[in-house]
Amino acid sequence: MKCRLLICLSIVCAACYDVFAQTEHSVDKWVEYIETLAEDIDDEERLEVLYTELSYLAEHPFNLNSVSEAMLKQLPFLSDEQIKSILAYRQRNGYMASVYELKNIESMDWQTIELLLPFVYIAHAEPAGRALHVKNLAAYGRHEAVLRYDRIFPLKQGYLPTPDSVLSASANKQYLGEPFYQSVRYSYTFEDRVQGGFVLEKDAGEPFWNKHRKGYDYYSAHVLLRNMGKLSNLVVGDYKASFGQGLVLSHDFALPMNAFLSHADRRSHGFRRHYSTGESNYFRGIASTLTLERFDVSFFYSYRRIDGTVREGIISAFKTDGLHRLESEVERKGTIASQAYGANIRYESTRFVAGITGLAYDYGKLSVEPEQQPYNVYYFRGSRNLNVSIDYRLQYSTVKLFGETAMSKNGALATLNALQWAPVSFLTGLLIIRSYTRHYQAYYSSAFAQNSMVQNEQGLYAGMKIVPAKRWQITGYADFFRFPWTKYGIDTPSTGSEYMAQVDYAIGTNGRTYVRYRYRRRESNPGVDASLQAGALPYRQHRVRWQLTLTPRRTLIAQTAIDLSAYHETGGNESNGMMISQNIAWKPRKAWQADAFVAYFHTDDYDSRIISYEKKLLYTYNAAFFYGEGVRCVAVARYFPAERLSVSAKIGWTHYMDRTFSGSGLEAIHSRSRTDLSLLLRWLI
Repeated sequence: MKCRLLICLSIVCAACYDVFAQTEHSVDKWVEYIETLAEDIDDEERLEVLYTELSYLAEHPFNLNSVSEAMLKQLPFLSDEQIKSILAYRQRNGYMASVYELKNIESMDWQTIELLLPFVYIAHAEPAGRALHVKNLAAYGRHEAVLRYDRIFPLKQGYLPTPDSVLSASANKQYLGEPFYQSVRYSYTFEDRVQGGFVLEKDAGEPFWNKHRKGYDYYSAHVLLRNMGKLSNLVVGDYKASFGQGLVLSHDFALPMNAFLSHADRRSHGFRRHYSTGESNYFRGIASTLTLERFDVSFFYSYRRIDGTVREGIISAFKTDGLHRLESEVERKGTIASQAYGANIRYESTRFVAGITGLAYDYGKLSVEPEQQPYNVYYFRGSRNLNVSIDYRLQYSTVKLFGETAMSKNGALATLNALQWAPVSFLTGLLIIRSYTRHYQAYYSSAFAQNSMVQNEQGLYAGMKIVPAKRWQITGYADFFRFPWTKYGIDTPSTGSEYMAQVDYAIGTNGRTYVRYRYRRRESNPGVDASLQAGALPYRQHRVRWQLTLTPRRTLIAQTAIDLSAYHETGGNESNGMMISQNIAWKPRKAWQADAFVAYFHTDDYDSRIISYEKKLLYTYNAAFFYGEGVRCVAVARYFPAERLSVSAKIGWTHYMDRTFSGSGLEAIHSRSRTDLSLLLRWLI
């Protein structure tokens, strides 16, 4: 069976790589950028938010002849130097005639240009900001509506008929709702100054229209105004906030250690709308920023109900997954009144930036008291907390220093400081030192870390990117870290290290290939061999990915990849895994396009699981990991029946050869195969 699968994949590859022609690379390079991040973290909600925001920007690209610095800073893969170089090139040479003029900018390497292309276009510069009145809002505003529907076959255990005798003993043996996911998004934009919209959603298993509930489970709405004189930002409704390096407040995705961290400095200061289906990582209220010469003064307030386990005025746990499929989950919905408020004062000049952030939050009459465990001794307890910080950025010539130091109400400190050096256009180095004390407590923080919390971590990171020749790029990093106190699953202080090296090569004008190797060493409690001495023991992970992308025709893009993984636990489990995959993107006409993905995977267990780099629909992100032995096939099509109307469909089929079921508990599917279907309708006005 394995041989037949490998032969089929080889035939597909050979059929695609026949003739080369001048063409563009795939416009989905940025999706691969997010997939690379997904290999290292479990925070799928923040990844979904990042994917949603980049999806929106890709569908609403910037005009290179009028794009501003603030707009380009929304793209996380562009460095400050590259942004300044793009604007300086336009000022020096006038309007660009083609996006390929980016090749003439010294700081722009071909990998970054590939990432940038989906987000920009060339046109005459738009007129200066139009007057903000009803006539212009109606004539020049842009509307977007997106409807999405997902379904998995066959039915999971939670949707199957359950005897009344079982339900009477425990109502949590069956989902309350229908087995489909459904969401609605609406967005209105006027230039870059007005944004408004709403999001409606129900997750699979949540009731939509039955005896338990009528309507969606999640509602979100926002209105945002920008560049209104001294009022540079005003948002009412649901929004995200980020300041400094995220030690006090950040609703952004905290980038893990990866090949792109030569641009680690946070740039998304201030407020922006919440337009994703994530149900936990945002504020609800009002926020504004006033610009007074070189100073930005920001204020914000939020009040919202959040999920958690509450008994007799005590919050024992927060619930952040946004799922309300069972009675036990519904009982925890909106049980906590969360209030947050604060301010930021920011000074910015050409070479120096400094900011002060203050954040206070409370839970009313409730008190946070998690069940006492060795690993959570220093977690926040109480009803109110306060965080303050000072952040800075100093840039001179080819050197940039940036960082933030923060303190929580109990007097504990956290600090992150970095040095970035780019002596020449083809070399960038980065050094990051972080120290988060075990006592530091900041619920809304999200910063550069190996830990899931900004707490109990010390580390030194060194990264490098070099472009030794026109077609080559080499990136790598080393990160050394320690956890001074116990963690979940580790009864003692522990240490670890991580290394990564990646080599990219451009094959003429119509192909590219890269090899990436990542090594991680961490420690955990002994698992299998009870005779081993108690304490933390190391485990090691190796991951290798080779990928080849070729464009034999203008309408055809073929991508072949091989993934290998290995896991070794001292005195315990050893497992290995591999996946070979082929993706073909076909765009024969402007009216429609299609993608096909097929992969064979074989891993010993979950520890050597491998992520699937498969095509996704607009605004639709989920990290697909596979383990065991099986085949994954995906077909995606997008059709434009009218100029501003598109219909997309994705169907995926997974067949397991080593077991007769997948999933567990209520999510179990009692079949060797499972099929997932996604439909999306998008309408622009």
